[in-house]
Amino acid sequence: MAASPACAPGLISGPTLPPLPVAFRCYWAQKPSSASTSSRRPCRRRFVPVAAASTRTSSAAARGLDADDFRHPLDKQNTLLLRAIPGLNDVGKALLGPVSEQVMVLQNIGTSVLVSPNQLPDLHQLLVEAAKLLNTEAPDLYIRQNPVPNAYTLAINGKKPFIVVHTSLVELLTPRELQAVLAHELGHLKCDHGVWLTFANILTMGAYTVPGFGMVAGFLEEQLYRWLRAAELTCDRAALLVVQDPKVVISVLMKLAGGCPSLADKLNVDAFLEQARSYDKAASNPVGWYIRNAQTRELSHPLPVMRAREIDEWSRSQEYKTVMQKMFQMGLNRV
Repeated sequence: MAASPACAPGLISGPTLPPLPVAFRCYWAQKPSSASTSSRRPCRRRFVPVAAASTRTSSAAARGLDADDFRHPLDKQNTLLLRAIPGLNDVGKALLGPVSEQVMVLQNIGTSVLVSPNQLPDLHQLLVEAAKLLNTEAPDLYIRQNPVPNAYTLAINGKKPFIVVHTSLVELLTPRELQAVLAHELGHLKCDHGVWLTFANILTMGAYTVPGFGMVAGFLEEQLYRWLRAAELTCDRAALLVVQDPKVVISVLMKLAGGCPSLADKLNVDAFLEQARSYDKAASNPVGWYIRNAQTRELSHPLPVMRAREIDEWSRSQEYKTVMQKMFQMGLNRV
């Protein structure tokens, strides 16, 4: 998927780190903002238990879907590098405290509409279904008036996390595409991304101006952004596991790259994938490789064409088939 702390996706492999008493935001797109539009009610979808699944449940399926089942390898690799840097938890606690938490919570709750079974129930159902497939608890969901299509997650230590979706994104996407966005945000929570997203927030909030932190921020910046981009790929995978159709996820990315409500029904996913392949080809020589790295080095999200290519390749991999088989054994399938 802004003016307040911005961030991106991530992952934590191995033992879970102790939670930080700080807030984190995870945006679906690169750098959002704030203002107007309206919302459209999506249709309900349902899950059908697969016949005879109970007789085929393996021990792996019995424990449910795990975040490590779909983590991107670059996400794992860059998380290990971040975990090797001493003192990050202490720095985060020092720079973001209870006041910042309260400001973020009140800002979002006070200016949005809380989705529930009695308020926009179709949107609520999309969230509940996505959380069920990802084997995670459904957070609160808010719809916020804003002309910039985006969505983000906010989590506060000791409080229930929540997702915020901008009205302009609801207008732009189909119900199934909107569920892919919700699943992407749930992926951040499923993968416990809060620790490192906090430091991304600090950087985007201007950590260079904090006395004594400028040199540290400069050292961490490149490593953090590399991790953030890799973590975004993990959450795109979470979206695919919920909608179970790579073209739905790729369509979201395409619309965020160059869509609007009047063009949404005319965009071609296959043409966008071909565009992604042409980008790879153009960047395959030494000069192209250098330009691509310079172009993406300070981005919190990979380029939309790169994300589209990644999710297309993963959808055809044996790893994806294995995860889907596990979900089949859990008795969940889409109609």
